[in-house]
Formats: sequence, C-alpha cells, structure tokens
Amino acid sequence: MLRKIRLLLALVFLAFVLSGLSTLPLQSEIEWVARIRGLDNASSAVASTGFDKWILIIRDGLRQSYPKYPWLGYGTDWLGFAQFVLAIMFIGPIRDPVKNIWVIEAGMIACVLVVPYSFVIGSIRGIPFGWRLIDCSFGVVGIIVLWSCRRLIKKLPAATD
Repeated sequence: MLRKIRLLLALVFLAFVLSGLSTLPLQSEIEWVARIRGLDNASSAVASTGFDKWILIIRDGLRQSYPKYPWLGYGTDWLGFAQFVLAIMFIGPIRDPVKNIWVIEAGMIACVLVVPYSFVIGSIRGIPFGWRLIDCSFGVVGIIVLWSCRRLIKKLPAATD
C-alpha cells in the first residue's frame, strides 16, 4: 500500500514539474502547436475549429506583446516557479505520507478551488468555455489521485498496528 501511495504522489510531483517546465517557453510552445496543426501563417479569423482559433489568438497575442513588453512573460515564469515549489511540497508526503497527510489535504482543497477559479477568472479574462473545462480537469484528476492517496494513508496506521 505504501508503494502505491508513493507512486501516486510521485505522479503528482512529476505533473507539477512538467507543468512548471511548460510555462517557461510559452511563445515557442504555442508556435510549435500552431505549426503542428498546420497554422503557421493562418489568422484566427480563418481557423476551422474553436481550438485552432484559440491557439492562434494566443500565438498572435504573444507575438505582438513579447517583443514590445517582454516582462509580461515574467508572470508565467513565476507561475512555473510556483509549480516547482508545489512539486517540492509533495516530497514530504512521498517520504512520510502519514506525517505529511496535511499536504495532500491542502492539495485536495486546491483541486476543489480550481473549478470555481477557472470559471470565474476565465470568464473575466475571456477564456473560451472549453478551455476552462480543460483547466478544471486538472482539479478533477488531481482530487481523484489525492483522495485515493488520502484514503490509502488513512488505512496505513491500522495496517501497521
């Protein structure tokens, strides 16, 4: 059971690290996605799907803002930093899940908060509904994994007594 808990928490750790890494090369990533979708020189007005249109809106926004205001990327740099810090927080539960169950419970609370935050702030920022659902899926998947860990951890002391 302890091995399963550690494996699940290692996945959470890895997800935070990968998420953090993905925030750093934001412009090159979005250019890469547009290129893969065959949208190198396309404009959002001619996009055939909502997803393509959103990718092109993001790409064009970054193309226009980064050369003139490169410091805007600093916000996503700090987002990446926060993801790395959250990953580090999960080292404690990987090492001693019983003692550090509070980290898992705090993570569960954050997962629940992802849903209203995505809908409220996403709406204010004009994020498409489908993209907000994708954002919410991180909270939904996260709480399933963390809830499973918490449930298994709660069984550990009884199993070791």
